[in-house]
Amino acid sequence: MDVLFELPEEQPQKPAERTCPQDARVYRPVRNQVEMVLRDLDSTLPEDHVARSIWTFLGKLDLSAFYASIKAVLSRPGHPASDPQVLLALWLLATVDGIGKARQLGRLCHEHDAYRWMRGGVPVNYHMLSNFRVAHQKEMDEMMSQILAAMMSVGLVTLRHAAQDGMRVRASAGSGSFRREARLEQFLEEARAEVARLAKEREAADSGVSRKQQAARERAVRERQERIEEALRNLPELKAAQEKRKKKASKAERAKMKEPRVSTTDPEARVMKMADGGFRPAYNMQIATDVDSQVILGVNVTNSGEDAGQAVPMVEQIKERVKVYPDVYLADGGFVKLEDITSLDRKGIEVYAPPPTRKSRGSNEAQAAAPQASDTPEVVKWRERMQTQEAKGVYKERAATAECVNALARARGMTQLTIRGTQKVLSALLLLAITHNLMRWISLTT
Repeated sequence: MDVLFELPEEQPQKPAERTCPQDARVYRPVRNQVEMVLRDLDSTLPEDHVARSIWTFLGKLDLSAFYASIKAVLSRPGHPASDPQVLLALWLLATVDGIGKARQLGRLCHEHDAYRWMRGGVPVNYHMLSNFRVAHQKEMDEMMSQILAAMMSVGLVTLRHAAQDGMRVRASAGSGSFRREARLEQFLEEARAEVARLAKEREAADSGVSRKQQAARERAVRERQERIEEALRNLPELKAAQEKRKKKASKAERAKMKEPRVSTTDPEARVMKMADGGFRPAYNMQIATDVDSQVILGVNVTNSGEDAGQAVPMVEQIKERVKVYPDVYLADGGFVKLEDITSLDRKGIEVYAPPPTRKSRGSNEAQAAAPQASDTPEVVKWRERMQTQEAKGVYKERAATAECVNALARARGMTQLTIRGTQKVLSALLLLAITHNLMRWISLTT
């Protein structure tokens, strides 16, 4: 076949040459370039940011109790203190973001625009933030009551139905920190010997460490000694509780019981059964909620893994805060204690909680326990009420309220505690409740 012209033979393609990093034409960072940025803190934060809502919210409350302990006043010389309203606002914003560590909050106060705006140049460090949270428990408790009173005055909280639930939160202590009495006494002797050794080292002419380092070492050993001493003080209570359980337990169960143990990290923490079925050191956080508004009415912290017996103290706390009892009280079966049912009914409160069930002989079906001869008239009335369809419909409100609030609490950081001791944990829970109610106020009024 004839062709017009000869085609050149195909030449193999050469691989493209790789560009060296130094030869590439790219924008490279220049960090020593001087810039003039005209910007104020207020312009860095959007108008609808939650930080602005928090600051406005606090401006409407009476915060005079937070200022009462400040010694620096206008009529006398002295270094100014950081504004308590700023410290409180920073913690509220941190709680909204699920931040529970003072160190992390202190870092954000210098790096994040929202926290820098809230701080407004006020001197802040993590020691100050940590101390503020645990030192103003009474003031935060009064503040919570003040918020509830304000919300009731405008009809946001009706107190028609209230629900209570317990939430077990992991303590700041490891399972390996729990020790029996003999081991605790050994640790105490070692800690006392270490305190004495460091005291002698401090008196030496040249110890080889700075005074600041020496003070830090002594403080750490002294705090460990105090925790061990507190753990030993808690042992008699645990022993008494174990003896009480032994009286009700079977022979096989008594044989399995071991000597009580206490944590040397957090002596007040107790091993509890968690929601996933495991056992870990934790605290039991009690939260009561208004069903209609999902506003938190009361909080409490215990180191008991049981919810039974917690209803009456919570109802009394609600009465102290808002001056009235709720009309209806909802709780799950773990709260059922016949003495509490009687007490609440006599206060004019209808209790909706599932009666204990038992399996009849020869049947696998659980049935509600029938009235007992020892039942009071109030308990009999409660048992009869809970058999009605109307009561079962009312009881459904509990899960939709209490479980929702618990989920929000966990989303805001209540999964692992970073502080130790019942009172400090209560301060953190109060701060969470105030933050939750603030967000509910914003949601219900916008």
